[in-house]
Amino acid sequence: MQLIRLTVAQKIALGYLLVVCFCLAAIVYALLSLNSLMGHSKQLVSVEFRTFTLSRDLSRSLLGQERLERQILVLRDESMLPLLDSRQMDITRTWRQMVAISQDDYLSPLQKSYNKFATASREGFLLLTNQNWDAAEQLSVQTLSPGRDRLLRHLEQFRQRREGAMDETIRLYAGDIHRGYRLTLALAFAGISLAALVAVGVILKIHRAIGQLTQATKAIAEGCYDYPLTLESHDEFGHLARHFADMAQKLRVLEELHLDANPLTRLPGNVTIKNELEGRIADGHPFAHIYVDLDYFKAYNDRYGYQAGSNIISLVGDMVKDIGTRYGTPQDLIGHVGGDDYVLLSTPDHAEPIAVELIKAFDALVPELYNEQDRQVGYFRGQDRYGVDREFPLLSMSVAIVCSNNLANPSAESIGSECAKMKEHLKKLPGSNYLIDRRELR
Repeated sequence: MQLIRLTVAQKIALGYLLVVCFCLAAIVYALLSLNSLMGHSKQLVSVEFRTFTLSRDLSRSLLGQERLERQILVLRDESMLPLLDSRQMDITRTWRQMVAISQDDYLSPLQKSYNKFATASREGFLLLTNQNWDAAEQLSVQTLSPGRDRLLRHLEQFRQRREGAMDETIRLYAGDIHRGYRLTLALAFAGISLAALVAVGVILKIHRAIGQLTQATKAIAEGCYDYPLTLESHDEFGHLARHFADMAQKLRVLEELHLDANPLTRLPGNVTIKNELEGRIADGHPFAHIYVDLDYFKAYNDRYGYQAGSNIISLVGDMVKDIGTRYGTPQDLIGHVGGDDYVLLSTPDHAEPIAVELIKAFDALVPELYNEQDRQVGYFRGQDRYGVDREFPLLSMSVAIVCSNNLANPSAESIGSECAKMKEHLKKLPGSNYLIDRRELR
């Protein structure tokens, strides 16, 4: 067979034509693969990860409801019922969101467990509202607790199924990326045989993009949401990289939403405070434990209502955060133990200025919290927790300060015990007061 004789120009033109064909073929395949991957990644974020997160939120809310329910049954304190009602509404809202987006067949047994638990929960709340404590406790032990445990087990099974599905999806993504990489690389090397300079640029770009996206997929699958993606191009690889980065940020934000934060003040809660306190004790550096408590808050809450009390908790939380930030150090922890109790962990030399400013700011705020009549007389009449009529003064603040360098063997328990004693003493004094335990090496 006689070879077709081609001129140099024709050979160059043919070579470039082949390069263009190979490059076009590689680009078309890459675009199709990337488009498919982008669709799958959006589905993964909006449905799979969201469903998994909501189921975990629901489990945590159920456990929080259980703890609150036990506290109410032990204390028999009807003032805590709004908190329980709010928790139940959170559970209902989370369940509806999860059902709305979930596509899992396992929802049927989960729905049955949830319906039974929701019915028992409403019945228990009605008993608590009517102060039928014994019947409520019996319902909790015989029906609510087993139902909650069953629902939690089903939720755990649901999450395991979702985890398995997400893992499988991510493995498929990685497989698609690898297949796209191999084919694109083969096409690029075929182009190199005709025009190396053109093909090298394509290979380097594709290799870099697919390599990073593959590693990013594996890293995100392993829970590393801060994996760095350095693709800055505005093509599909760059878009996919930004989608990955957005997905990782959304996952990280979802994780942060479940940190131990108070829903009213958004300040760190008991777990964070305890860990920080134990960490500072272990470090051995002197620190000050500043415990802030509001006096006569329950009486105010009974007179002006739950919403007014919640507003005060939020206002005081903002005030504590602002003053702690301005008069403390950048390393200070500002936390909300719960209710009307707050904690600041600062240095001993900053503790007293913080306490002074807290009391000054709070006393300036108090008159605005009362109606004209109560503000003029400086008190109001009401019933205490024992049903006895008495006069309740306006709100005041007690601040107890314990410095770790005044304790021979500081511990979270000893610091908490000292603060409790000091707070009991402060509550007997009129008005707002602070007290620093200056006794050395007890």
